[in-house]
Amino acid sequence: MKTAQSSELEFFVTLARHGSLAATARALNITPPAITMRLAAMESRLGVRLVNRTTRKISLTSEGELYLQHASRILQDLRDMEDQVASGGQTPRGPIRLNATLGFGRTVIAPLVSRFCKLHPDVQVNLEVTDRPVDLVDDGFDLAIRFGELPDSRLNARRIMSNRRFLCASPLYLKQCGTPRTLADLQHHRCIVHRQNNEAHGSWRFGKGKKSELIKVQAALASNDGDIVMEWALEGHGILIRSEWDLNKYLESGRLTRILTDYTLPSADLFVYFPAQLHLPVRVRKLIDFLIDNLAQQK
Repeated sequence: MKTAQSSELEFFVTLARHGSLAATARALNITPPAITMRLAAMESRLGVRLVNRTTRKISLTSEGELYLQHASRILQDLRDMEDQVASGGQTPRGPIRLNATLGFGRTVIAPLVSRFCKLHPDVQVNLEVTDRPVDLVDDGFDLAIRFGELPDSRLNARRIMSNRRFLCASPLYLKQCGTPRTLADLQHHRCIVHRQNNEAHGSWRFGKGKKSELIKVQAALASNDGDIVMEWALEGHGILIRSEWDLNKYLESGRLTRILTDYTLPSADLFVYFPAQLHLPVRVRKLIDFLIDNLAQQK
């Protein structure tokens, strides 16, 4: 269903999502002046200013926020209606916006999306990979694959698999620097920190029985990329926390060794998240089931 009204709604949602006139122009494959004229025409027709413009980005006015809220809901309702009506709602068709972390999305999720689209050629998947936190609702995603829980009451979640975190180091490092025997020993070792989301930098929380202890370590090396910190650990630069999904093959081969095994760390269970809504489109339900079935088998 493509009408002048729905096209205008889609235009504004795209503009709000990209946050700049230039980025919106690239996304819609038209010129920035055409974006400016189209936005001005909308504001003239409505008699209100929808965005505040600067040289590099835009911000929504209160009227723009209200327009975006209703536009997003109306477009979702239209997609849901078409999804349920077409072929009795049983044939997956239409667009899906999927988010995943950078490395995991590239190496694991992208191949699964390829297989899914071969099974369902009427579905168009837009996979966006990023390690920054995302707001599924405000950013317009249909679902996201994430390790660890995302506290947001507007989301539903399905656990794909459990995924413990371990403390580890290479045999080379342990031979050169010794093996820590207590949590306090970590403060005298070289540690490699993987910065994720808004976690406190270099703050590691351990559990033992009913007790919990927070240890502040000095980061000899740090990165927001999981593949980078793993390589540093393999090269003997220090002690690292990673999940068993990432570590299993290195623990089995002996290239990394678990340490302080009496303590537990917060898990990094794998979840698929999606906005809470009464009727989840068939295409989204099918993709969720497909990802859960295939990811659970890969562990």
